Amino acid sequence: MEWFENDELWAGLFPFLFDKERSQAAPGEVDGAERLLELQPGARILDLGCGAGRHCLELARRGYAVTGVDRTALYLEHAARTARERGVEVDFVLSDMREFRRPSAFDAAINMYTSFGYFADPRDDLRVLANLRDSLVDGGRLLMETTGKEILARIFQARDWQEAEDGTLWLLDREVSDGWSRMAQRWISLKEGRRAEYNFTHRLFSGWELAEMLRSAGFRDVRLFGSVAGAPYDRQALRLVVTGRK
Repeated sequence: MEWFENDELWAGLFPFLFDKERSQAAPGEVDGAERLLELQPGARILDLGCGAGRHCLELARRGYAVTGVDRTALYLEHAARTARERGVEVDFVLSDMREFRRPSAFDAAINMYTSFGYFADPRDDLRVLANLRDSLVDGGRLLMETTGKEILARIFQARDWQEAEDGTLWLLDREVSDGWSRMAQRWISLKEGRRAEYNFTHRLFSGWELAEMLRSAGFRDVRLFGSVAGAPYDRQALRLVVTGRK
């Protein structure tokens, strides 16, 4: 079993990955996505790797026709409950991103919050990009947002700790490997005498590498940004954001 197929891992990470601060950041991030994707009213949007639905719920609130895809049932169940509570409609689909494909069904697609590069075989990453391209209409746009290799090199900490809203203490241990092409992480949570450990790894991309992958998958007009707000991808970049057009 691959690490990302471990539902216990995603359940354990849920309070850390989707805390109040990240939820509150969603509207501002969607503001940026709207501008970079040049979204038209009522556009059909795919949120691939939607997790607990932070972005697709906000997009639906703004009147877009949204499909949220994720492989973790727990996250989709949470997202669906929140959608009902907010009175918005989202088509949630339980699927592996290597398999999900709806030819020419969407005007735009997003893949955010470092939801790419999980697979051991780089060909699977290209397969995901091919699925995204096939799922877009001609001229449709893709936006991806992740942690850039250049940014990580600037801010890298091998060990760190954070305290979550619920009082859980998280100890984070990171190791870069394979010539800065991958990063392994070990997260340990401590709360009220309980200890849990989670291990995972993902591929690291420089701006140039991710842009070239999109071009290899057939995207054109590929552009790099240093934030979803559209800042330049330079030494002050906060995130690696890439857009491309089918």
